[in-house]
Amino acid sequence: MSQVRIHLPDNSIKEFDFQPTVLQVAESIGSRLAKDTLGGQINGNPEVIDLRTVLPNDTKLKIVTKGSEESLEVIRHSAAHVMAQAVQELWPEVKVTIGPVIENGFFYDFDSPFAFTPENLKELEKKVNFLLKKNEVVTREVWPTAKAIETFEKMGETFKVEIIKDLGADEVSIYKQGDWFDLCRGPHVQKMGQIKTIKILSTAGAYWRGDENNPQLQRIYATAFNSKEELAEYLKILEEAKKRDHRKLSKDLGLVYNHPFAPGAPFFTEYGTIVYNELQSYMREGYKKYGYSEVISPQIFDNQLYDRSGHDANYKDNIFATQVGERDFAVKPMNCPGHCLLYGATKKSYRDLPWRIADFGRLHRNEKTGALHGLTRVTTFCQDDAHIFCRIDQLLDEIKSFMTFLDEVYNKLGMSNYKIFFSTRPEKRVGSDEVWDKAEGYLEDALKTLGLDYTVNEGDGAFYGPKLDIMFVDALKRPWQLGTLQLDFNMPNNFDLKYVGEDNANHQPVMIHRAILGSLERFIGVYLEHTAGRLPTWLSPRQVVIMNITSSHDEYCKKLEQELKEAGVRVHYDDRNEKLGYKIREAQLKQIPYMITVGDQEVADSTVAVRLLTGDNKKGYAKSDFVKNIKNEIENKNLKTFFEEVN
Repeated sequence: MSQVRIHLPDNSIKEFDFQPTVLQVAESIGSRLAKDTLGGQINGNPEVIDLRTVLPNDTKLKIVTKGSEESLEVIRHSAAHVMAQAVQELWPEVKVTIGPVIENGFFYDFDSPFAFTPENLKELEKKVNFLLKKNEVVTREVWPTAKAIETFEKMGETFKVEIIKDLGADEVSIYKQGDWFDLCRGPHVQKMGQIKTIKILSTAGAYWRGDENNPQLQRIYATAFNSKEELAEYLKILEEAKKRDHRKLSKDLGLVYNHPFAPGAPFFTEYGTIVYNELQSYMREGYKKYGYSEVISPQIFDNQLYDRSGHDANYKDNIFATQVGERDFAVKPMNCPGHCLLYGATKKSYRDLPWRIADFGRLHRNEKTGALHGLTRVTTFCQDDAHIFCRIDQLLDEIKSFMTFLDEVYNKLGMSNYKIFFSTRPEKRVGSDEVWDKAEGYLEDALKTLGLDYTVNEGDGAFYGPKLDIMFVDALKRPWQLGTLQLDFNMPNNFDLKYVGEDNANHQPVMIHRAILGSLERFIGVYLEHTAGRLPTWLSPRQVVIMNITSSHDEYCKKLEQELKEAGVRVHYDDRNEKLGYKIREAQLKQIPYMITVGDQEVADSTVAVRLLTGDNKKGYAKSDFVKNIKNEIENKNLKTFFEEVN
C-alpha cells in the first residue's frame, strides 16, 4: 500500500503505510497527546468524529483533546452511556431508547415501569460515580444488522430494534463498556475515567420520537464537564437561573395568569398589559422614525391562502385549522401571506418602494403540549412583525436600516450582547435552487458589505428564504433567538406580486420578513430572566410607591401622588395601616424602582426620602426635583434610575 499522508493544523504531515485512526495519529505524535485524545475534526468540518475512525489519504486532521470546547460533546455523549448502564444495572427491567447530547448536557429516554423519584436520582448518581471510578475501556464493534436485531430482540430492547430497522444499513456500530453495550455511531472516550464528573439534574416525561401517539417514556437530564470546577460554575448559574425563571417572576410580579382552559395562551393582568403596551408603544416610535406604516390584517383566512403561500405544504402541522360547511379555514400563524394580499390590492410603481408595513396582529401556532413553556413557548402571541417590499437595488439599504433599528432597540434595553447567525436553505422548502442561490448570495453579500460578524447556520432557514437570526446572550450567558430578518424571493412569486419599473415593465419585488423583539410573549419572558425581574423604570408596571409613616402625613402623600400622576408616572400611595418595614419589603418583592417614605421631616421641608431596589437611600431630596427627574427618566426611557445615572 502506498503511503497515507495525514495533514495536521501546523502544516506538518504524518505518513503511514496503513490507514490510521485518529488515536493512532495521536500516538505517532506522542504518548501524552494520545492519552488526552477524545476525538477529531477532519477537513475543516466542525463535527467531532470518533477517535477510532479510520482516516483516508490526505485527510486534514485536528485532534480533539480533553479540556477543549469540542471535547464536551464526546464527554457528554459517553456520559449518556454511563448513565444508561447505571440505570440498567440498578433496575434491569428498564429498557433504553436514545440519549443525545443537548446544549449544556445530555438526556436519556427510558422505557420504565415506574416513574423515577428524587431518591432514585440520588441512587443513580452514586452508581454513575462508581462506574467512572472503574475506568473501563470503551470499545467499538461493527455488527451485521441481522446480528444486532437478533441480539436486541433477545434482550427485549424493542426500541433499539426499531431504530436499527429504520437505519436500513447493512451493519451498525456497537459501543461496549465492560459487559454493557449500546447501539451508537459515537463519538466516545477511550476510557470512562476520562469523564471527570457527571451530575444528574432532573426528570421529565417524553414520548417516543416526540409523538404523543407513541409510548410515554421517562427522560433523565444530566450534564458533564471537563472538571469539577466547571461543573460547580455551571450549577451556580443553574441555581441563579431558577431564581430568574420567568414563570416564577411573572407570577410574583403579578404580570401573567395561566389557566388549563387555555393551554399555552397566557392572560396578561393589568400590570402585565402595561409592560406589553409599553413595548408596543416603543416599537411604534421606531416605526415612525424608520418609515413603517402600521396595518391590521384578518385573523382567519380560507385555507386557499396557505395553499398558495406554501404554508399548507410546509407548515401545516403548526396551523390551527377548522372546517365550516365545505370550506377549510385556518387561524393565521404568520402575517406574511395576508400582507402579500394587501400589497397586491393596489398597483405599485418603483417610486412606491420600499413599502414597509408593520402588524401587531395576534398569531396562533399549534404547539405540542409538551413543548409549551411559560411565555417562551406559547400557542398564541403577537410579534413586532413587519414586511418590506422593495427593489433589488434597495436591499442593502433596507438590511442596513433594519440592523441599525435593531441595534438601537437592543442597546436601549441593555441587550448589547447579541450575535448574528446566517441560516441557509432547509431540506423542506419552496422555490428553485437558482432562486435560493440568489437569495443567499444577496444576504451574505450584505453582511460582508456592512462588516457584520456572523456565523453560518446550515439548513436552518425559513421554508421560503434564508434568514439572519439574532441571538441575544443574556446575563447568564444563555443565547436566545429573538430578532430575525428573512429574505424572500418565493412568496412574491407565489402571489404574482409586481411593480411597474422605470422601463414601464412589470417587475417582481423582493420581500423582507423582519422582527426585532420577535414574539412579545417570548421577549418578556427572556427579558424578565435577563433583568431578574428588575425592569427599567419606563417599562415597570409600578414605578413609584409612596408610604406614609403615620396618618398625619396623608395629605402630603396624596398631593405628591397627584403631582406624579400628572407627570405621567405610574404611582401608588400605600396608606394601609401596616408597619413601614412590611410595606417596604412588599414593594421590593414587586420590584418597584422607587420607594418613597414620608415622615414629619419630609412634610416640613417639602422633600422625600427615596429608597431604591439597589438598597441605596437618599433622604431630604427635594420633592420638585424628584418629580422632574423621574419624568425625564421615563420620557427618555433610561436604562438606569436617575440616582444611578448621577452616581
